[in-house]
Amino acid sequence: MAQSKVSVLIPAHNEEKYIFETVSAVSSIPEVSEIVVVNDASADNTAKLAVEAGAVVISTTKNLGKGGALNRGMEQVSGDIIALVDGDLGASAAEVKKLILPVLEGQADMTVAKFPRARKKGGFGLVKGLARGGIKFFTGLEVLAPLSGQRVMKREVITALGGFESGYGVEVGMTIDASRKGFSITEVEVNMTHAETGRDLSGFLHRGKQFVHVFRVLTRRAVKR
Repeated sequence: MAQSKVSVLIPAHNEEKYIFETVSAVSSIPEVSEIVVVNDASADNTAKLAVEAGAVVISTTKNLGKGGALNRGMEQVSGDIIALVDGDLGASAAEVKKLILPVLEGQADMTVAKFPRARKKGGFGLVKGLARGGIKFFTGLEVLAPLSGQRVMKREVITALGGFESGYGVEVGMTIDASRKGFSITEVEVNMTHAETGRDLSGFLHRGKQFVHVFRVLTRRAVKR
């Protein structure tokens, strides 16, 4: 049986600080065959640096948001297994291998990265609590990393989901829909780091948007139910 092809899909908006190192780290993973960066209307050198690091880059003329960028990238990637990676992981993106192997070996249909404890204080857990509670309500799953954007899954999972939610609710919607369709989901501990939001105005505004988007995702599923 032929080895499955692994594609890495990285949505990126103004990530020039990290994108070169992120792509370089992913490139070091032997199982990875393809790296596609969706440059989501960045106003900096994200696209240029991603190309220099070895990625195929798709640039959008307007900001699509994370879910929209992922959907655009899915038109390009060709792998049987898709790894979703945020652009701000830097060198720690090499840890994606820990997510790839269980899917390659047939131990899970989707793996989700469980990060170490945050290095600085962020929010008060409202968004994470809403996401965890919503996932448990709709699926019965007890998850520790409901908002983690670092995921690896079989292409058939994405096909069955019909694409990704828009906005910051993409991960919660993905988890609920994949579980309800019978796909197995496993959380994997990793030593990843990323740019963290703190307890300042921009951090609270970001988490406020997250809360609204997650709430919308859960409300849509409640209506469908």
